[in-house]
Amino acid sequence: MSIAVRSAETAPTTGIVLAILAMLCFASMDAVNKTLIQDFSAVQILWVRFVVFAIFGMAYAAWRGGRAAFVSHRPGLQVARSLVLVVEIGIFIVALGSLPLADAHAVAAVTPLMVTALSVVFLHEKVGVRRWAAIGVGFIGVLIVLRPGLGVFDPWALLILLGAFMFAVYQILTRRAADYDRPETSLMYTGVVGCIALTMIGPFFWEPAGATDWLLFLAGGLLGLTGHSLLITALSITPASVIQPFNYSLLLWATIVGYVIFDHLPDAATVLGALVVVGSGLYTIHRERVRKIR
Repeated sequence: MSIAVRSAETAPTTGIVLAILAMLCFASMDAVNKTLIQDFSAVQILWVRFVVFAIFGMAYAAWRGGRAAFVSHRPGLQVARSLVLVVEIGIFIVALGSLPLADAHAVAAVTPLMVTALSVVFLHEKVGVRRWAAIGVGFIGVLIVLRPGLGVFDPWALLILLGAFMFAVYQILTRRAADYDRPETSLMYTGVVGCIALTMIGPFFWEPAGATDWLLFLAGGLLGLTGHSLLITALSITPASVIQPFNYSLLLWATIVGYVIFDHLPDAATVLGALVVVGSGLYTIHRERVRKIR
């Protein structure tokens, strides 16, 4: 038995803890982005973030795979998935400027359900009646959060929904890329392509930043880097099927961080809708496990 397999079997608790801490980093990063977007463009925020991401991605690729990790067998696919992610994150940051963290993540929690639905079309995976039912129930949960037609409806939430769809597309493209390239190659391409694309347009959106602003920019980049590092480590020692349900802890962290920093708590309808979405997502994960066992 290899060391990697033995570690995956003996360290589930460590992997789970690391994944939960990664979600805390991502929630904190979103709080930083929500603060920065009040004074700076999403392009500028992303530019700084992807510079950090590119440096980390290249270092990680060199460490894990050497020169071979810098060569893609499907560079066009890698560029496409990387650009989709850049746009998705930009959309999310813009929406965060007008939405509470918990509300935004309650809608974004529908992403795994979208991935399941899109996998039928693009990956030709089979989805049974039960998982389709869970997807339908999950979207009912989104409607509970959005409450269209009522006075509390916030159009900015639709931007989060668009971002969730784009992130689902990114995950589908990433799955496709995994058929041709190593994980470290995909990670490296994500950072480098995003950095290059944003460098081309970044100067047109640049605003002078003070010392405090630069600390926030740096904090956002480091939180994102730390979160990705923790998640990569978690997935290296614990099966993804074990880690996946705990990614929903991001919603809990977003609620806590949103309350501590912005003094906001979600209302009852948002909590109910989020529970419906998360419950549907967890059931879909369960059915996927059952399908694989069979």
